[in-house]
Order: sequence, then structure tokens, then C-alpha cells
Amino acid sequence: MTDEIERFTVGHDREMDLYLAPYDVLGSMAHITMLQSIGLLTKDELDILLAELKQIYATAVSGEFKIEDGVEDVHSQVELMLTRRLGDVGKKIHSGRSRNDQVLVDLKLYTRDQLHQIVQLTDVLFRHLIAKSDECKDILMPGYTHLQVAMPSSFGLWFGAYAESLADDMQYLLAAWRITNRNPLGSAAGYGSSFPLNRQMTTDLLGFDSMDYNVVYAQMGRGKVERNVAFAMATVAGTLAKLAFDACMFNSQNFAFVRLPDNCTTGSSIMPHKKNPDVFELTRAKCNKIQALPQTVMMIMNNLPSGYFRDLQIIKEVFLPAFDELKDCLRMAAYIIEKMKVNEHILDNHIYDNMFSVEEVNRLAASGMPFRDAYKKVGLDIEAGRFTPDRNIHHTHEGSIGNLCNDRIVELMEKTLSEFNFSRVDNAIQTLRQ
Repeated sequence: MTDEIERFTVGHDREMDLYLAPYDVLGSMAHITMLQSIGLLTKDELDILLAELKQIYATAVSGEFKIEDGVEDVHSQVELMLTRRLGDVGKKIHSGRSRNDQVLVDLKLYTRDQLHQIVQLTDVLFRHLIAKSDECKDILMPGYTHLQVAMPSSFGLWFGAYAESLADDMQYLLAAWRITNRNPLGSAAGYGSSFPLNRQMTTDLLGFDSMDYNVVYAQMGRGKVERNVAFAMATVAGTLAKLAFDACMFNSQNFAFVRLPDNCTTGSSIMPHKKNPDVFELTRAKCNKIQALPQTVMMIMNNLPSGYFRDLQIIKEVFLPAFDELKDCLRMAAYIIEKMKVNEHILDNHIYDNMFSVEEVNRLAASGMPFRDAYKKVGLDIEAGRFTPDRNIHHTHEGSIGNLCNDRIVELMEKTLSEFNFSRVDNAIQTLRQ
């Protein structure tokens, strides 16, 4: 039964810790640099420890790092490797910290790095959507309400709408970044340390904006950070899922508004005419799964009091792999949008004639007829088969077919992107590694 209990309590933690290995090493490098500054390590000890940790870091980045059988976690594995190679000096690196604040800093460094990648990929998709919006700004398509043909829209509006949605989503990613980019190291098991730690030093070395100041709150942040980051990821995923749904529908023969890249569709085993939008269908499913992530994290951590509990280990299993799924979806969406072909002749089909009815009502109202009378007249003309659409439409207000405001949407995105200050983090990590 002992083996069963160990299997139950360890679960998938060692697998999950492989995600954290490079970040655990970086955290240790910053920590021991601080320990030397307060006299708990000599300069010679620091130098040999840093040299060895850089080798372990290279192993972790290359994917060759392993957690051996019988070793509980990544933290123990790194310390074991140092002790084997350097003897007793390897045992000194844990002074002034606990595995609690060690895993906290690992998770924050990992999450910060993943958010950086998601921001970059979101921006790539945003740029493709803006480019496609500009390219197709004069190509009309039907707009829908209740899945009924409603009013004239355009591919410029359709692509641009998703671009602006991502610009708003970037605000959530920025908020998640700011909450993540605070240093918990030095909070130890949640109640600080009697060593005279220099927490500002590790904050600066790791490129954090600030620290989680209160040591109890630093531990309370476990789960809270993951939940808030998951909300930001879910927001991006919601935009992607809706885009994927639209594209799948518009790709069907009944609509034939767009054509997806051939290599992103698959055929049927018995129907040679079919091209199924599998990539976007899987994108939709994966993104819907990601939208459930905040609730999953919340239900694991929501009823826990302050302090550390083993329950929090389970969050890793749902949280860490989610980044790769979202990044894959962003890459796929960017590729498809760039290669997507639009139908320039949708409105040749007369089933869309009536969507110009509002244009006629507005023309009559602008010429002096009361709006309700104009509405009634056009409705009666449609019923009697007398309505002839005027396809020359002139929308000029901000955000309309004739005035997409894509330049302003780009400004919104660029303003948000400028607030991440990735270069400060990159420079700090590069300096630490050197």
C-alpha cells in the first residue's frame, strides 16, 4: 500500500515539474547570488555553484533534464545534481527559502515566459486580421442577426472585428502579466525567514516589476495567479473559438463565403466532394476547453484558507499544458487567416437582395419621409416583389463599412503592447545567465 500512497500523492507532479526545470535553475541562480551578498555563501562558492547551475540550465532548455526515480521533484533533483558534483556546497543553496516559495517563483517565471509567447502570437494573428481587413475592405458580404440575413457587411468589417477583439483581449493579458510579474521569493513557507534576505535584489535579478511584499499574501497568490492568467487565456480562446465557428460555417457549401487552405481541411472516407474544416473545428474545441480552465482552477483553490495545501499541486496538471494548446491554436488561426480566400461574388445571388432594405428605408427618411412610413413602404414593396436593391452603399461613420478605423485599432493594440516592457525582463534574465 505504501507504493500506492506514493503514486497517489506524487501523481503527475514530476512530469509537470519538467515544464519548470529551466525556471527553477534561474530562481536558484538569483537566490544564491543574494545569499552571497548577505554572507551566507563565499564568492568562490557562488562562482562554482553558478557555473554548475548554468550547465544544468542548458540541460533543462535542451529537454535532456530528467527527474530520477525516487527523487520527489525538480527542486530536489537540481540540489541532488549540485551536491553530487560539488559536495557540501551544493547543500547550501536552500538557506532562506522553502519549496513553497521556490515553486511559486518557478511558476511565475514559467507563466511570465508563456504569457510573453502568447502575446507575441496574438499580435501575429492580429496583424494578419488587420491586413486581411484592409485587403478585403470593399468586398461586401451579408451581415446576420438570429442567423437571418440582416444588413450589408463586408469582409473588411468581419476580419477587423476579430482584430479589435484581440486588441481588447490584450488588455486581459496585460493584467495577467502584471499580476504574474511580482516576486514571491523570500516568502519561504509563507512566514518569511530569520535570515536577513535581500528580496529586492532577487526581484531585480529576475526582472520582476516588484515583489509580493506580504509573505502570507505571496503564498495566497498560489492559485490566484493561475486563475487570473487562465481568465486572460480564456478571453483570447473565446475570440478564437468564435472566429473558428464563423469560418467553419462560412466555408460550408450553403454559405461559400470563404475557402480555407486545402491543407487545413480533410476529405470524407466515402464522400469525394467534401472538404471538412478539421483544423478550425479542433481549434474551436480546444479553445472551448481552455475557456473552462478558470473554473477548474477556481474549484481547486477556492475554498482553501491561507497557507499552503497539497491541493494546489493539482492545478499544475490543468494549467501548465494549457499554454501549449493556446499557442498551437493561435499559430493555426494565423496561418489560416493569411491563406484564406474570400468570395468576391457572394451578392450575385439574389437571395441577398433584401438585405439592402434598410439602405432604402434610410434613403427615403433622409429625403424627408418619416422613418416609420419609409419602413412600411419598403416592407410592402418587398412583399409585393417590387423591391429593387441599390447595392451602392455609402457608410461613413467611424467603424462602418466605409470607415473601418483600422489605424485606430492598431493604435489601441500598440499602446497595450508597449506597456508589457518585455525588454526589461529579457535583459535581466540574459544578465543573470551570463
